[in-house]
Amino acid sequence: MQLRYGFRLYPNGPQRSALARSFGCARVVFNDALRVREDARAAGLPFVTSGELSKRLTASKKTPERAWLGEVSSVILQQSLRDLDTAYRNFFDSLRGKRPKMGPPRFKSRKDNRQAIRFTANAGWKIMPGGKLRLPKIGDMRVKWSRTLPSVPSTVTVIKDAAGRYFASFVVETEPSEVLPEVTPEVGIDLGLGHFAVLSDGTKIDSPRFLRRAEKRLKRAQRALSRKAKGSSNRGKARLKVARAHAKVADARREFHHQLSTKLIRENQAIAVEDLAVKGLARTRLAKSVHDAGWSAFTAMLEYKAARYGRTLTRIGRFEPTSQVCSACGVKDGPKPLHIRVWTCGACGAVLDRDINAAVNVAKAAGLAVSACGARVRPGPLPAPRGEAGTHPKPCQATARQAGIALL
Repeated sequence: MQLRYGFRLYPNGPQRSALARSFGCARVVFNDALRVREDARAAGLPFVTSGELSKRLTASKKTPERAWLGEVSSVILQQSLRDLDTAYRNFFDSLRGKRPKMGPPRFKSRKDNRQAIRFTANAGWKIMPGGKLRLPKIGDMRVKWSRTLPSVPSTVTVIKDAAGRYFASFVVETEPSEVLPEVTPEVGIDLGLGHFAVLSDGTKIDSPRFLRRAEKRLKRAQRALSRKAKGSSNRGKARLKVARAHAKVADARREFHHQLSTKLIRENQAIAVEDLAVKGLARTRLAKSVHDAGWSAFTAMLEYKAARYGRTLTRIGRFEPTSQVCSACGVKDGPKPLHIRVWTCGACGAVLDRDINAAVNVAKAAGLAVSACGARVRPGPLPAPRGEAGTHPKPCQATARQAGIALL
């Protein structure tokens, strides 16, 4: 399977200028190709192929208007055309219903929060013995290596985020040799806002609420930004402070998701989660808290880590009545207001915690071996009793034998 490894880059002044030039050239090539296809569509002409776009790119380098495209690596320009093809392919697949609905490709702006260029293996980039990353027509950049790469990477993407930080993202191929040893526990997870996650064994994990905790600092930085004149240098500095404050929140949330997902994957053989309608919940009055929780990112981490380490992840339907069914007797007691956190089943009299009951029902809906108290209920394999072993004759055959009649 393919994995991405990201590391922080620390380019110097000339290297930052070279990266800015590369970002700009890749953006111009993308916009030029998109404009060619949009003009062809408006004129009723056939779809312009990738080969034709590549020929036009090569020809444009020889013109005075686009001669500066030759100052950067040609590989990142060709990759920009491939990115446009991917955007069109995703758009067409969404029209056919093969993927979620998305819009057509849009023109890129130099003011976008994220800029990126990608180098493939034939670009001539390499990792130097001293640990620096050598990129063509950019130079040797210092990298903060937080871990070793499991194999030789095939591509590297250089990214500049809204906070002005640079990152190198490597794509590597990993073998299925990282499968963890099998363990016994299986767990269902109920995601929420009061508690970030409640497990079917009764464990409750508090929600860190990183955005809520940083709201005062963010409000102060945003207020300072609004007072600066548009287009001024001070406004650019204030915008950078806001971006860095948001980046700190996002990094803390991502670290929390990674630590929790890794812990759950290592301790459980099978995990069940609910397929939540995050887009719908993000349009309610709880939108800020829903975005602050980051459920989609967390479940995505669980999914790829389960595939990598040989675990099983099951998603149950979002319309399963996990909060309405008693996990002890299975009787559906109907919907309950959100302020009711503990309720008593009218059929069996069991006193149930709303979140733990939902987590147990999530596990049961996925077929995991858990009971209402989180204990395993699926017995291990037992030898068949002597009286039940062997093949039993059918009733008609037994009656025929007793009558002494040979059945053909």
